[in-house]
Amino acid sequence: MSAPVESEPRGTVIERAGERIADVVERWMPSPFLFAIILSYVVFVVGMVVEGQGPTEMVGFWYDGFWAFLTFAMQMVLIIMTGFVIAYHPRVNDALQWLATFPDNGRQAVVLVGVVSMALAWIHWGLSLVVGAIFAREMGKAAYRRDIDVHYPLLCVAGYMGLGLTWHWGLSGSAPLLLATSGNEFIELGVVDDTVGTSATIFSTYALALTGLSIVFAAIVLYLLSPSPERSRDISAYVSEDELLEAKPETEPTTDESDDLAVDGGSPATDSTGGTDARLPAEKIDNSRLLGGVIALTGVAVVAWQFYSQGLDALDLNVLNFAFLFAGLAIYTRPMAYRDRFGEASEAAAGIILLFPFFAGIQGMMAGSGLAETIATGLLAVSTPETFPIIAWITGAIVNFFVPSGGGEWIVLGPSVLEAAHELGIETGHATMAYAVGDAHTNLANPFWALPLLAITDIRAREMFGYAVAMLLALIPFLTVALYVLPY
Repeated sequence: MSAPVESEPRGTVIERAGERIADVVERWMPSPFLFAIILSYVVFVVGMVVEGQGPTEMVGFWYDGFWAFLTFAMQMVLIIMTGFVIAYHPRVNDALQWLATFPDNGRQAVVLVGVVSMALAWIHWGLSLVVGAIFAREMGKAAYRRDIDVHYPLLCVAGYMGLGLTWHWGLSGSAPLLLATSGNEFIELGVVDDTVGTSATIFSTYALALTGLSIVFAAIVLYLLSPSPERSRDISAYVSEDELLEAKPETEPTTDESDDLAVDGGSPATDSTGGTDARLPAEKIDNSRLLGGVIALTGVAVVAWQFYSQGLDALDLNVLNFAFLFAGLAIYTRPMAYRDRFGEASEAAAGIILLFPFFAGIQGMMAGSGLAETIATGLLAVSTPETFPIIAWITGAIVNFFVPSGGGEWIVLGPSVLEAAHELGIETGHATMAYAVGDAHTNLANPFWALPLLAITDIRAREMFGYAVAMLLALIPFLTVALYVLPY
């Protein structure tokens, strides 16, 4: 009888902890849609128990909340769709494939995807989410072809890190952009006297320092969490081998005119025999680079004028969406190509469109019952000028777990957070950016915003969110120290 084979070494403490958390989450985490339903019932019961509301009232709050933020929901869908169409342009995809050739091992691959995702999130969270997902997939494919062992679930978490850490400190951050928007709810409520420019929030040295330090720390944790090669599950466990061995992506450009239209997402006109005829005047107009370029430059000029006349404080949600809408057209140039790519982007946004009303309903129950205000008031009551940034972060983190909508959540919690800040002598910008990290942080435990990434990477939420939760826990001591020590 042969001697038993000794078990292989289990790696570092952080690596083993990540594996254990991943195993638990993979066994127990429900689908994102069921996750939203369960949270709805949890808030429904807690609202009755804690706030003394009746079931009829809670159902009314839930129904009213369903439709309370349709404008904001459309703004969020535009952010994700404009990010999608830019990220899926062939030239962008080529650049991602080129970047994927740099890492020499799995840990380097995970870190590179994470850093790109977090850096892009500062520019545009929708772009980060989609590019991060595509980059994770392309990195997984490149590693498979080069025989590099990389743990694909952690690679997908790296592609999601922008949404889990840096996005709300950046150019598409909902809370700072809402404060910078003329006639916003906070002015109407008397919480602030006037708009709060992004120079006091996004472009403050405080927010920029937090962003830079957080990217460095998160990159180190991603490196330490990476399983050793013998325990890594590569992309072949999630994506078919035929696709992995594909020499070129479907978006690879060619020199043929009709193929060029297809590359850009265009659909050449069909003649009476069912063939295509790109010579028709209508088809030439639809795919005119000159016409598309003129429209795009007009939009870019409008954005440039906004910043010229108002400076950095011109940035708000509407300006951001307007800018990326026309930037996408400037990249594609063909109007029909751009329209068709938007049609494909709708699939990436479909999960968000379905789940947003449910989470808006949860938010309606939390706001209408007074539960959100109770949570915020209770936490902020124990804060001091020194600990306020930490308490604001925790407040945002707790409520964001139930209401993963930065702008919608800020509308509910913002008045309590800012009023407490003013009483303690904390700057509005300081309070807003401290809160913002909490709103991003618990995205690492809620699969709502990961839906487009799940669709692109062909991975299930429960297969990757164990490592996302591990990242969430690892960030807690760092954020505690950073928010307490870093001056505004």
